[in-house]
Amino acid sequence: MYAVIKTGGKQYRVASGDKLHVEKLEGNPGDSIKFDQVLLVGGGDDTKVGQPTVNGATVEAKILSQDRGKKIIVFKMKRRKNYRRRQGHRQPYTRIEITGIKA
Repeated sequence: MYAVIKTGGKQYRVASGDKLHVEKLEGNPGDSIKFDQVLLVGGGDDTKVGQPTVNGATVEAKILSQDRGKKIIVFKMKRRKNYRRRQGHRQPYTRIEITGIKA
């Protein structure tokens, strides 16, 4: 069984046991969270498509870690104006493991 969930402005296709990075969520490692915005539940013969979400469907997950991604460099420059700005950025994310899908 699989599901399509929406979190952090993105959509993810998940199945039980999957581990993935999502936009930062509140909570500590080991906490359990539920995703209520389930857009699709599939697997086997029946597929339920929400309009926009599937009623009563939830996806349960466990927070594995809170971390930050690799550093990216933001560099701004205007030619011939002696304008240069260099800045680093590390996007925070949450690593989760899907523990169950309830349709």
